[in-house]
Formats: sequence, C-alpha cells, structure tokens
Amino acid sequence: MTSDVTPAGAWSRKLAPYREPKTLRSISEIIVTAVPLAAFWGVAWVAHAHGLWWVALLLTIPAAGFLVRLFMIQHDCGHGAFFRAKQANDWVGRLIGVLTLTPYHYWRHTHAIHHATSGNLDRRSLGAIETLTVEEYRAKTPLGRFGYRLYRHPLVMFGLGPAFVFFIMQRLPVGMMREGWRPWASVLGNSAAIAVGLGALIWIFGPAPILLINIVTMLLAATIGVWLFYIQHQFEGAAWARNGEWSREEAALAGSSHYDLPPVLRWFTANIGVHHVHHLASRIPFYHLPKVLRDHPELRPMSRVGLWESFRCARLALWDEANRRLVSFREARLLASG
Repeated sequence: MTSDVTPAGAWSRKLAPYREPKTLRSISEIIVTAVPLAAFWGVAWVAHAHGLWWVALLLTIPAAGFLVRLFMIQHDCGHGAFFRAKQANDWVGRLIGVLTLTPYHYWRHTHAIHHATSGNLDRRSLGAIETLTVEEYRAKTPLGRFGYRLYRHPLVMFGLGPAFVFFIMQRLPVGMMREGWRPWASVLGNSAAIAVGLGALIWIFGPAPILLINIVTMLLAATIGVWLFYIQHQFEGAAWARNGEWSREEAALAGSSHYDLPPVLRWFTANIGVHHVHHLASRIPFYHLPKVLRDHPELRPMSRVGLWESFRCARLALWDEANRRLVSFREARLLASG
C-alpha cells in the first residue's frame, strides 16, 4: 500500500530534510537514557546488599526499558544517523554494544543486509526472522517441519530465542565466518569487553547480584527487542514480493509496520515503531520520526498495528504466496484441506 498523494519512489526525496542529526540533542538522549539505567542498577545493587532481593528484581523492569532505549541509540549509530561524524557513531555504537551484548560492526553489517532485502522472498538472508512460504514448509521433511514449527513457537521465539541470540549466537560472526578478520574482530572484541566488564562487576559486588540484576535486565530487554523486531515485519497485511516485483520503497511502506504504541512505550522504544518511515529513510534520527508523521499525516495509517492487536500476530508463521499474506500453521492446514 502506498500513499494516494505521494508515489513510493518519491518518499526518499521528501524525507531527506529530516536526516540531519543535532549533536546536542543526540548527546542529551544518551544522558537521559544511560544515567537512569545506571541509577536503577545502582539502587538495585544496594537493595540486594541489604537483603531486599525482591526490590532488586523489580528494578530490573524499568532498567530493561532503558537498556532497550540504549540499544535503539546503538541502532541509529549503526545507520550513521545519530551523529554527523562517522567516528562518533562508531565509537558510541561500540561502547553501547558492551552493555547490549551486541557486537557493533558485525550487527551493523547484518542489519544493513536486512534493510537491503526486507520483504524480498528471493533474498531472505542474515538479519531477519526466518520465514518460509507455505509451499516451502510443505516440501520439508516431517523433521524439518517440526523444527520450523518449534522455531516459530512463541515460547521459543520470545522465550528461549532472545537469550540464545544475545548470549550465544552473537558470540560468533554467524553467516560471516569466512569474510575475513573484521567480523571476528568485532565479535571477539565485544565478547572480551563484556568479559572484562562482568569480571569487574563480579569482583566488586559478587556473582549473585550480577546474575539477579544485570542478567535478568538483559533477558527482559532482549525479549522486548525480539518482540519489536518481530512485529516490525510479521503483521497482518504485511507485503512480500519476488525479485521482479520488489522495490525498496514499497517494501518499506507495505512490509514494515507502524507499531502505534502508547506514548510511554514509544519513548522507551525510541520511536522504532515508526518502522515504515525508518525503512524509507534509515538515516533519520529517531527523535525526528514524530515530526515526519506530523508533517506527513498520510503515513500514519499505513501498515498500522496497535498494541493490543499486535499480540494476535504471534500466530503468523508462513507466507501464503497465492493469497499474498502471512498465515498461521492452522490457516495453512485449512488451505491445504480446502
């Protein structure tokens, strides 16, 4: 679906004026995100030291919100959108990556692949949630179908999956192991910095509070992050296309959602819900995205998904090429029997 007013191909030009980052604004966004995160962790460590482990555990919830927001700043750095200077983006991205357990340069490369191929059925690759067509799923062996169903099960996708991705998968340059030393340097450098940081915290506070506070915070943040990424591209009405029909602008507008969250959640997720605009122009800093919607209200209803309706999207698992829509396993079975 594209706007009745603006052809899809013209959006990149229309959105170009919003791309300019403001240095002081970017710095202030880091401060209002990192300082509260450190404060919540500090209070939680003190609470744990006084035997109030349940208070410490509760404080991981707001801490996870700020850690998600910090990841979104790292995300903007990866797009070269947060500062004018490339080195500023890269160094801030690297430093945040120690807290988010995300190797900056490796992730930036896989995420760029995601942006270049999102919604393209012929170029499903790194940096995306694996999505099979109905026919591809039916062509698999029983064991293959079972494995895919397990992978797409909500308890795995949003339960075990986030821990696996951030704690295990991102310790290796998966998909890029034979592409020279740079992916390895990114991943191993990130892991080494994490090990040093964790070692220092354990030496100061002991292992128990770190496991209860920092690891739980990371698990909560990782789960939120995976859910956001899922809803950004797996929703009712999402569009996919083959090479001959695929275009970046169409894929952005029709294949990326506008996850219309309540204001508080919008702030903690740094407007990443305005994902269709982000895919149209990834160099726009997140703090300019609300202005884009204000200036171009025709973008608001495009691919819109509300908070409550988004939970129904967890059942979607397969692309039905004949009907051009995402379907659940049950719907695919009904299609086959019909």
